[in-house]
Amino acid sequence: MKISKELVKGSTVMMILTLLERKPMYGYEMIKEIESNSNGVFTFKEGTLYPILHTLEAEGWVEAYWCEQEGARKRKYYRITDQGKGHLEAKKKEWTTFRSALDFVLGEGRI
Repeated sequence: MKISKELVKGSTVMMILTLLERKPMYGYEMIKEIESNSNGVFTFKEGTLYPILHTLEAEGWVEAYWCEQEGARKRKYYRITDQGKGHLEAKKKEWTTFRSALDFVLGEGRI
């Protein structure tokens, strides 16, 4: 099932910050993790992800650093900042309120 871009757009920042709250990741790793965790419902291209990451960096919610591991190529990793954790917490509360209200409007929240 294809999800409308408007619905996905409103939740991409929350998805990315949630992944980075678990552990630092590089871009392609995030794309694969989101696709895997959503059973293929959410698929991002690098051209979509990197502009979002740059915006998150500019906001101070994530920071990037280079990491070179033996036998592997140098990769740019991203990690969530304390400011990003605060923003994520606020977005999760907002999402919970939105989802609960929508469930009631749609009749899903009624017994």
